[in-house]
Amino acid sequence: MSAVSAQAEKPSPRIPSPIIRAIWMLHRRVYAITRGRFGLRPPTSTKWGMLRLRTIGRRTGKERFAILGYIDDGPNLVIPAMNGWLEPEPAWWFNLQANPHTTVELHDGRREVVAHAADPEERQRLWDRLVALGTAAYTNANAATRPRETAIVVLEPRG
Repeated sequence: MSAVSAQAEKPSPRIPSPIIRAIWMLHRRVYAITRGRFGLRPPTSTKWGMLRLRTIGRRTGKERFAILGYIDDGPNLVIPAMNGWLEPEPAWWFNLQANPHTTVELHDGRREVVAHAADPEERQRLWDRLVALGTAAYTNANAATRPRETAIVVLEPRG
């Protein structure tokens, strides 16, 4: 079987891109309307948290924001570089690779961080923690629908 036909036989993600994008837009709108009072949350042992990541566009130089799911790993924040299980890689991840020094807004305040991709061993450990949450957001089945492995982004505190 050719790589092209094998690719065509992979199941597609369950939620179409327009629905995902509408949910993301609504989430950002709620955050903006409430001036940050709603839209972010801390992670728990059974649920991922939500943070607001600031990046600088790698081509435009403009400030960009994304609200993303995360877990804690000691002092670090961990984010899978997903685009709703769809291709391509998320723009925020490309932006972080170009300029890894940034800030995040958490439920309890702002933090300066520096981003890097987890090395293979660290990636597996962190991915297993995401899957262990038992949510539909992070599953090995969904990960298998992507043509490449999902990068795990580690945000380390600066300073």
